[in-house]
Amino acid sequence: MKQGIFVTLVVGGSLLLGATLAEASKVGSASAGPVTSLERLESPGTLSAAPLSRRHFAIESWTTGNGARVLFVRADELPMLDVRLVFDAGAARDGELGGLASSVSRMLDEGTASRDTSAIAAAFEQVGASYSSSAHRDMAVAELRVLSDPAFREPALAVFADVVAHPAFPAGPFARIQQGSEVGQQQQEQSPAALASRLFYQNVYGKHPYSKPPSGTRTTLAKLARDDLARFHQRFYVARNLTIALVGDLDRATAEKVADDLSAALPAGEPAPALPEVPPLKKARHLHHEFPSQQTHILLGAAGISRSDPDFYALLVGNEILGGGAFTSLLMRELRQKRGLTYGVYSGFTPMRAEGPFLISLSTRSDQSDEALRLTRQILADFVKQGPDEAAIREAKTSIVQGFPMSASSNASIVGYLGAIGFYGLPLDYLDQYLARIEAVTPADIRAAFRRHVQPDRLMAITVGKSKS
Repeated sequence: MKQGIFVTLVVGGSLLLGATLAEASKVGSASAGPVTSLERLESPGTLSAAPLSRRHFAIESWTTGNGARVLFVRADELPMLDVRLVFDAGAARDGELGGLASSVSRMLDEGTASRDTSAIAAAFEQVGASYSSSAHRDMAVAELRVLSDPAFREPALAVFADVVAHPAFPAGPFARIQQGSEVGQQQQEQSPAALASRLFYQNVYGKHPYSKPPSGTRTTLAKLARDDLARFHQRFYVARNLTIALVGDLDRATAEKVADDLSAALPAGEPAPALPEVPPLKKARHLHHEFPSQQTHILLGAAGISRSDPDFYALLVGNEILGGGAFTSLLMRELRQKRGLTYGVYSGFTPMRAEGPFLISLSTRSDQSDEALRLTRQILADFVKQGPDEAAIREAKTSIVQGFPMSASSNASIVGYLGAIGFYGLPLDYLDQYLARIEAVTPADIRAAFRRHVQPDRLMAITVGKSKS
């Protein structure tokens, strides 16, 4: 996947996502007849007929009676509803039991007090609803897509609320998921990229909650018990720790009722405490992990920025030039096109609640790894010192501006944005102002931002592969 500055508005992906308007315009047309299944709504629908670059996103926001924040965009072009629940219940809340947040998320639809997993699946299938859940370092997410007709919407929302609010964590599914997690650990241990990522987070973040892998480890997973999952759910799956994002064919009154019903299924609870700041690295470090592969996987980076950092836009444009712009990036030209040291090299920031990582990632032949790492360090140091020229900045802005509309062309992508706007406390005009803020970035902004947040002499290098000896 193309990597750039990861906006975390669409969890687990980069900013430039979405499908084309041509695809969207084919969906839900009058000639298609009445829509009675989500199978007819797989392509995105447009939110307005205005040109994407000038679209206004009318985001409405309020707080439910027991403390959940709600963000809502009315989109009546398609008869469907997308719901995204975002809890501050990611792996950063695992404590000593790594993999806890992930296990809770995976077990939500494995059974409640009144429904087993088969009944849950059948109930969603009966109304053509789509459900998913996931957990990440910062957040846990549960999603529902369903037709907006009350005959479909209301039964699906009732099951959705039951799944999120009342999981029973039954013994049989728990044992099965634990077994699957063990297989996942074995697979990660055979992946140089996964090993490098774990080592990077452990060594950059130290005792910070971000240091632990969301999937846990063999040791921590073996310690998990069903009671641990229940306690985690009771503490973090609460209304005051929740952002509700709604996009679809609803009026405001109906949206308020949907949000109230979802929120009321949960206890009010308390928000999760603020995460600590990430201590910066004091010096450069290089950690090598011996692995029997022909290629060496290289990561170079450090803690970067939080999602609220005002340098976000300058770093986004600068990183597009450095290593986010696929074959046009500086790193790609120097390492692949000129020297043939790698098939691909990418850089990116991953802003989170606290300072997420800045990372450069590449793989190369093991006998070339020292040279590839040396050159990567030098290219980055020169970029931080000199900054990009005007032509490169214009090209980067054009790429970002042209890509942005496609990332906001579907209800599913918009509900992802809304969830993150609420979760990270971004302004409600974020989407409307995004392009203007990109265009406003100057060369001086980029130089200053990179000098503040990237210190080439204080980076962590991780190499996983064969040593030359």
